[in-house]
Amino acid sequence: MVEIEDPGDRPGVPDPFQRLWTPHRMVYIGGQDKPATSGARDCPFCTIPARSDRDALIVHRGTLAYAVLNLYPYSPGHLLVCPYRHVADLTDLTTDELAEIGALTQQAMRVTRSVSGPDGFNLGVNQGAVAGAGIAAHLHQHVVPRWSGDANFLPVVAQTKAVPQLLEQAWELLHAAWPDSRTA
Repeated sequence: MVEIEDPGDRPGVPDPFQRLWTPHRMVYIGGQDKPATSGARDCPFCTIPARSDRDALIVHRGTLAYAVLNLYPYSPGHLLVCPYRHVADLTDLTTDELAEIGALTQQAMRVTRSVSGPDGFNLGVNQGAVAGAGIAAHLHQHVVPRWSGDANFLPVVAQTKAVPQLLEQAWELLHAAWPDSRTA
């Protein structure tokens, strides 16, 4: 029997599986940025607003919620719309918070269309860790731009994907295009 060497076993050599090496995602997989507890003090979505817009990658600040780039995006311009209040469940939002999250999601779609012309979006809230929420203690709405031919829906929620734009570049485009944007 002849043993065929898998060229993918050698770094940098293409293989028939078309592996995509994304070692930067090990931080996310390993939970380095996940809060130690479910409390507001350890929650990144509670601490992000205290930082400058550029440093925190906040694209827009509303009254009850804000839009921020996802540190581990599925595609360029992947935004999260988060209430300022530390709340885990959609049913615990006030009517005003729910309305502002909806309005910011709509505006995120408009702004993203104006700067990068996606063909569609995946929108979603993962309720609980078992549903895929990386930080289940603080509700956040995903706004994921999609382009024809980029992938089907399953790889977006289940596997790693190449992102051809740096977070800083995405922030500059989206922040500048957002109506009433300001640098904090």
